[in-house]
Amino acid sequence: MSSVALVDMGSNTVRMNVYNIENNEFQLLFTTKKNLGLAGYIIEDKMSMAGIKAAIDALFEFQSVTKQFNVDHFVVFATAALRNVKNSQEAILLIEKETSTNIHVISGEEEATLDFIGAKKVISSPQGVLVDIGGGSTEIVVFEDNVIVYAISIPVGSLNLYKKAISHLLPNKKERKTIKKLVNDELDSVKHIFEKEYFSVIGVGGTIRAGRKLSQSIFDKTKDDNDISISELKKLIKFISKDKRENLDVLLHHVSDRIHTITPGLLILKEVCKRFNTSILTVSDYGVREGYLIEHIMNQKDE
Repeated sequence: MSSVALVDMGSNTVRMNVYNIENNEFQLLFTTKKNLGLAGYIIEDKMSMAGIKAAIDALFEFQSVTKQFNVDHFVVFATAALRNVKNSQEAILLIEKETSTNIHVISGEEEATLDFIGAKKVISSPQGVLVDIGGGSTEIVVFEDNVIVYAISIPVGSLNLYKKAISHLLPNKKERKTIKKLVNDELDSVKHIFEKEYFSVIGVGGTIRAGRKLSQSIFDKTKDDNDISISELKKLIKFISKDKRENLDVLLHHVSDRIHTITPGLLILKEVCKRFNTSILTVSDYGVREGYLIEHIMNQKDE
């Protein structure tokens, strides 16, 4: 048996999961996160020193926590916030030097592939679409007969859209139209992946899980209901777009850490589902972290 602390340094959230691995199976022991919003520290396409320091502080805190678990391995990977900046190599080297860790920056295509590997642990459908909406990018995987046909990443996410298009906490009608155009411009650049329609889509990642939580509350669903119909998604976006006290109270109660990013995130989801003519979304709790654990640690394919 071995234990691994796996840190996912995302654009919106930096999360650490601690797993036990035994007989080629894994068990989640503990999870914790820091809502750093690293994409918000990007200035003129560069990660600022304030963002680098925030990442360092988060890793120091996680390293301190792992001492309580006697963790065998401390592994860190990074996605869009550190992948897409001009000073990516410089920022990574600074963080690695200060924290005495190695950081594996994964490409957008690999992130999409790892999402698929992770989600397939709990999803039985042999064909379909998987969508992961992060803070700095959105990954889309199309698969047939359990084989990936397309695995792509587009540089729009819930946090960078908030930063780029929204002036206050929630987007107004004009800003929602701007978000829609920004998303569709990116989707037009990969329009070849939308050649086939899919009835259902698998959703992974924090933004979509937050949408599930809101859906369960607003539509009075049970906690184990992981489905969101597209008509419900549209109603959900309409609900959270209203700048009313009772609506804000629901957001504050259920998704306070994502109150500013939930609307742009769900608007991305809506446009992707529209392209595939999807009727229903099924939310998975497994995604890129589990995919990374399986592919790079359990299968011993570390680079």
